Amino acid sequence: MSAPPELPEIVSRAFDVSRKAGYVSFCRNETGRLLAALAATRSGTLAEFGTGAGVGTAWLRSGVGANARIISAELDPKLAGAAAEIFADDDSVEVLAADWSTLRDKGPFSLLFLDSGTPSDVGVEVIAELVEPGGIVVLDDFVPCEVWPPITMGRVDTLREQWLTDERFAAVEVMIAPDASAIIATRR
Repeated sequence: MSAPPELPEIVSRAFDVSRKAGYVSFCRNETGRLLAALAATRSGTLAEFGTGAGVGTAWLRSGVGANARIISAELDPKLAGAAAEIFADDDSVEVLAADWSTLRDKGPFSLLFLDSGTPSDVGVEVIAELVEPGGIVVLDDFVPCEVWPPITMGRVDTLREQWLTDERFAAVEVMIAPDASAIIATRR
């Protein structure tokens, strides 16, 4: 078995900042590589709800081309400040110490990354209005499920069900690791 590929420099820097900030919840490398690959197909404005200490943003940045910019919102000012340090010399990335709703007037987005645990007021209806036609939404932190309707911890996973059946999106759940999956949804 070979060693995993090296991390992009910006991602390594984000992991260092995350550790120094004491933040242990961050974007997995498997999800990050998916984000980088999808970001490489995008132009315009990409966004992230819930920056944390900037690891997901760094993965997006590692893939995005010259004709794109990234805006990320983090509610915790300490974490937003730590993440902003990573991109201090990068005019294509803006980290805001703000609620996700601050990004409503900054779209439409060609790619939007958010955690499946995002507050319930950020449903499919809200996201559909924020993403341009052909735009991609990535939701991570799902546990793989092999049944329909999807069941998580003994209950129907209504969030996953909504995303996989909403007519405004062509969506698929992909396993990124044996214990993790993500939903990729493209706005029709």
